[in-house]
Amino acid sequence: MHSSLTAHARCLYGDEYGPTPVCGLDHREHYFIEELTFADAGAILAMLRALAPNIVDGYLPVWVRNLAYRLVLLQRPDEPALLREAAQNLWLHGPDWDDVAAGLTERADALEASS
Repeated sequence: MHSSLTAHARCLYGDEYGPTPVCGLDHREHYFIEELTFADAGAILAMLRALAPNIVDGYLPVWVRNLAYRLVLLQRPDEPALLREAAQNLWLHGPDWDDVAAGLTERADALEASS
């Protein structure tokens, strides 16, 4: 087992900012997705920020990033900064999700207005 979700992702997908570590573990994508699915928001955010610190960079597949942000927002639905970060991720990776990104931004605005 890997020491963290970030380490698992780094072994599976590589790291734009450093060498992929030598690892003798089985790196099937479905094992990583299973770990991601049950990870807490802190571990997911640590992975995203380590492997894609500028959102548009890194080797994580776009669909993995989208899933990761969705899982974070399910755990922390009322954090405007996270809603905006997830929206930015969606906007940077194509127009298919622009309406979802707009909805996340609207939710963030509404949360900030109500506090």
